[in-house]
Amino acid sequence: MVKFIFDSIFSAIYKPIDSFLEKPWEKQLQTFDYIISHGRRTYFGEKNHFDQIKSPEDFKRLVPIMGYDDLKPYLDLIINERKPNVLWDTPVKWFAMSSGTTNDKSKYIPVTKESLKYCHYRGGHHMLALYAKHFPENRFMFGKALVLGGSQQVNTIGEGIFTGDISAVLVKNLPWWAKRKRTPEEISLIPDWDLKLQKLMDYAIKQDIRSLLGVPSWMLVLLKKINKETDQSISDIWPNLEVFFHGGVSFVPYRDQYEKLIKSPKMNYWETYNASEGYFGVQYSPNSSDLLLLLDNQVFYEFIPNGQWHAENPDTLTLNEVEVGVKYAMLISTSGGLWRYLLGDTIEFTSVEPHLFKIAGRTKHFINAFGEELMIDNAEAALLEACRLTNAKITEYTAAPVFFDDNNNGAHEWLIEFETMPLDMDLFTRALDASLKSLNSDYEAKRSFGLSLRMPIIKVLPPNFFYKWMKSREKMGGQNKVPRLSNDRKYVDSLLQFLLQSTKIE
Repeated sequence: MVKFIFDSIFSAIYKPIDSFLEKPWEKQLQTFDYIISHGRRTYFGEKNHFDQIKSPEDFKRLVPIMGYDDLKPYLDLIINERKPNVLWDTPVKWFAMSSGTTNDKSKYIPVTKESLKYCHYRGGHHMLALYAKHFPENRFMFGKALVLGGSQQVNTIGEGIFTGDISAVLVKNLPWWAKRKRTPEEISLIPDWDLKLQKLMDYAIKQDIRSLLGVPSWMLVLLKKINKETDQSISDIWPNLEVFFHGGVSFVPYRDQYEKLIKSPKMNYWETYNASEGYFGVQYSPNSSDLLLLLDNQVFYEFIPNGQWHAENPDTLTLNEVEVGVKYAMLISTSGGLWRYLLGDTIEFTSVEPHLFKIAGRTKHFINAFGEELMIDNAEAALLEACRLTNAKITEYTAAPVFFDDNNNGAHEWLIEFETMPLDMDLFTRALDASLKSLNSDYEAKRSFGLSLRMPIIKVLPPNFFYKWMKSREKMGGQNKVPRLSNDRKYVDSLLQFLLQSTKIE
């Protein structure tokens, strides 16, 4: 009977997916009309002539593309001056605090009651519905979910205005029945990361955990701690564990480590694309990690093609104009009060019937110091191939350019922490270089005869080094991520300096 009830719920929340799969552009136009009608009643809408907007073309013409620095003055009006109806026409009581990986200062992303319910929570519903559709024998709802979010507690930043990372905002607003199924709130919101891990472990090993939710890198830290301190495999501790709903970073570098820790043949991994700004995609089938773009979440999407990401007035495309195989930067307009907001993520559609995509990287996370245009998807595919050829496993990595000097041409410097060291480091380096050449013609051209780029430079970092570095920067858990690729040496030099200091202390 209980199983029948859960199946009925999953079936009901899957129906909207069928609806937008059938008519995706029509659904986007409905979303556009909805958000514009609310936007007309705002300060932002008045300033940007929303009364003249009748179509997406009008919207593009009248409303500028916005980054966080453009958004901030409007946030100041809400938080500091208590001005109503600034970005949306219902009160904004919550802000998701996100440091991201491009900036050390905190960003405050508005969260309205509409975006909370119809974007963040609805995206979670679709995640469950899609998984349940493909695994009808699922039993994950009969146990507990172990959720590992960020380390930020909820804070008051104004009269009746609160902030925390997005996981904290979601936890504080969950209905009581949902809270009963997951990690207790008093543990989830502990700001001290080490204490949180200990409390989570003490709690979780006594529970019937059937699903995991979180960022792969941080969940791995917790699972390794549990495995080490209990001297038991994860499958022995939780024999009914069946799925890890993961997002935030690519799962590719971590899959081998998860499969080593969780040996159960019934274990599944289901990818999601949720961020402080909204919930945008969910894995569509078990045969591929490609994500389905969610179109009933009160988000109107625009896409900037590669080559125009940094143009002053780039062309933007709507959903009905995108093509397979082109990398796009995403613009979003949402019921959270974000308008033509440059998300910073880049995607590539693998299908337009339905709209499936993979995350390619970020507009600011690439290496193009010598015209090589190296993106994260290239980097991770090449690292995977180098690992395959040398029986290696990577825990974390980052890379940045080494610029020309009097004696040497440029290069890419890779700082890598290995779970399993390569059998042959020289072969690993050559394999990485060869794979990058095969994947990226620009990289191959710059490597030709070593005219612009030398062979990659690999530096091996000690175990747990990235974890210690992130902890030293107070960037633990949640949406905090190790930056993979940088076009400057800010992160690499910081890591190398931290390594030097650590070596001196030891």
